[in-house]
This record gives sequence, structure tokens and C-alpha cells, in this order.
Amino acid sequence: MTAFVEFRDVQKSSIDAFFRLAGKTFESIEKLAELNLQTLRTLINEARETGLGLLSSKDPQEWLALQSGLLKPAGEKAAAYARHVRDIVADARAEFTQVADEGVTEARTKLLAAVDSAAKEAPAGTEHAVALVKAAVEGANSAYEGVQTAAKQAVEAAEASFDDIVDVQEKVSKS
Repeated sequence: MTAFVEFRDVQKSSIDAFFRLAGKTFESIEKLAELNLQTLRTLINEARETGLGLLSSKDPQEWLALQSGLLKPAGEKAAAYARHVRDIVADARAEFTQVADEGVTEARTKLLAAVDSAAKEAPAGTEHAVALVKAAVEGANSAYEGVQTAAKQAVEAAEASFDDIVDVQEKVSKS
């Protein structure tokens, strides 16, 4: 296989990965929009029912009891909403991570094969240039792995913080 074909295959894989991620992004946006519409619809219906209930109360104590009874379900609903958002984001992140891992491995392999093919077709005396290109590819791969590790740690820390917030929200709503 010529170097041109191998470089073309790397580009094709990149385009495929891009559109796979674009599809996942739109899917996640649709899920978030659906969740938000459902939540808004529920909030509007509950607000109507609550308003009518408050207006039909016969004395201030009943009115206060109805009003204070709203806080607990609101906290539970906020925690449930946050869990749904977290699940949608975690699903999208998992897909992005998988595509990135597969894509980098495949691109690295194909790029090194392309460099090897180009080296075979290159004129004599270019061995040092080929070695430099290979070293650059390996260096870029090492840098990517470092960035990926740091990004995973940051995402895990953010998810843990988000989970803590949801846990606190759930505890507050239960008390």
C-alpha cells in the first residue's frame, strides 16, 4: 500500500470518528431537550395544581401546611433531574472516550505504516528525517496519553463532586 493510500485511510477514519461523535452529540442534546421539556411540562402542571390547592385552602394553617409540603418533593425532583443529566453526560463522555481511544490507536498505527511506506519510497539519505517523523509521532502519542490521563482524572473528580452534590440534595430533601 502506498503512503498516499495510508494517509487517506487515516483521514477517512478521522472523518468517520467526527461524524460518529457529531451523532452522539445530537443524540445527547435531544435527550437533554426531551428531559427539559418533560420537566417543564411537569412543573407547569404541578404549579397549576398547587396554586389551585393553595387557593382552595380554608385557613392559614392549611395554607402553610400545603406550602411547606412543596419543599420536600421539589428537592427530590431536583436530585432526580440532576441524576438524569449526569447519566446523559456520562453516556456521551463514555462514547467520546471510546472513539478517542480507538481513533488514536488506529491513527497512530496507520500513520506509522504510512511513514514506513514513505520511507521505503524516499530517496537515499533521508533516514534521519524518517526517524525524526517517527519520533514526532511517538512524542505526540505520549503527549496525548498524558493529556488523556489528566482529562480522565479531571472528569472523575468532577463526576465525584457532582455525585456528592446530588447525594446532599437527596439527604436534604428527605429531612
